[in-house]
Amino acid sequence: MSDRITVEELAELMKQAAGVTVAPDELQQRADSGFDALGIDSLGLLGIVGELENRYGAPMPPDAERCKTPRQFLDLVNSALPAGA
Repeated sequence: MSDRITVEELAELMKQAAGVTVAPDELQQRADSGFDALGIDSLGLLGIVGELENRYGAPMPPDAERCKTPRQFLDLVNSALPAGA
């Protein structure tokens, strides 16, 4: 498992945790679109954060569920993940 969350992984988590299907390439193109524009609400984002915490066995940054865009979320979460997780 890599120590960075990829766009592909985020797309998979969005589908799992929030029931929203967005192709990874579309997510990449819309990385600066709001999660709300992609159909993810705050509860969906909370689900994604919870899934990541389970997967990595580490708490995510407290601001993770307040991120507005996929790029902001990935930057924040990846900066907080322990290297080599």
